[in-house]
Amino acid sequence: MVVLVVLAWLAFMVFTPLHAWNSVSRVDASPSGARPAQGKGVNYLLVGSDSRGGLTKEQRKEYSTGRAPGQRTDSIILVHVPSSGGKPVLLSIPRDSYVPIPGHGSNKINASFSIGGPRLLVATVEQVTGLRIDGYVEIGFGGFAGVVDSLGGVRICVPFRMNDPKAGIDLQKGCQVLDGRNALGYVRARYSDPRGDIGRAERQRQFLAAVMKKAATPSTVLVPTRYWGFSHAVAGGLIIGDETSLRDATRVLLALRAVSNDQGLSLVVPIADLNYQTRAGSSVKWDTQRAKALFRDLREDVPLEAPPPGTNGKPSGG
Repeated sequence: MVVLVVLAWLAFMVFTPLHAWNSVSRVDASPSGARPAQGKGVNYLLVGSDSRGGLTKEQRKEYSTGRAPGQRTDSIILVHVPSSGGKPVLLSIPRDSYVPIPGHGSNKINASFSIGGPRLLVATVEQVTGLRIDGYVEIGFGGFAGVVDSLGGVRICVPFRMNDPKAGIDLQKGCQVLDGRNALGYVRARYSDPRGDIGRAERQRQFLAAVMKKAATPSTVLVPTRYWGFSHAVAGGLIIGDETSLRDATRVLLALRAVSNDQGLSLVVPIADLNYQTRAGSSVKWDTQRAKALFRDLREDVPLEAPPPGTNGKPSGG
């Protein structure tokens, strides 16, 4: 009986994510034309979309999302998984980064998603980084909140009081468990963080790592209803590229888990100016030399080290 129970539990552990995978939505995210050569390791684009699609009137009110038409990226994270056994890297690309967009001149990188969806966003990232994107994973407002609620909330240490009506939050400083609504506001908030987009990108990577840390705990994995609920909440909120496999999605999740265990790196593209004035308004200007060096290190799978706290510097190579 014990052997049968163990085998049944193992079968359930394997069946659940496979069953959930069948419910993910797919989108064409593969650019046409010339693309960067394949480097060492693999690279994925993890995107948080502010699309209101699928949200009810009550959910839009609960999440303080408003009724903005169309879709934009609320977060853009390049996930690099090395082939050399080094640490995986989560690299935030600020959505206000001023970059050339193929066929559309220069603009904030967020505009590429608004204009041409995932395909143009991937093409833009590939052009400015020189890195081949091997898979695409996107999650929207409702999907993110649903994942957090399926875990019974996620514990996060809020660095300072955040009262942001536009994000629908009023959070006190200190460690606390955030439900889906407050978690969504925490990762979206811009105006209550003096660091602007850089602070928000840091909070997004912090929270994704915290979600994976909670997902890997016995309270999630060993409780069938919670494991099933989490797996299907994740799958139900995802949009993945047509050429993105379950193995690719698993690599992204494992990279997030590695960062949560301090076995991965959480970085942002080196910045030269957070208030760079352009025809698109106040934008983020990259430190071109350091950014190119970082992308070269990623392409060549050079082991990286985290930069000193409080800096936007390029991490040192191995």
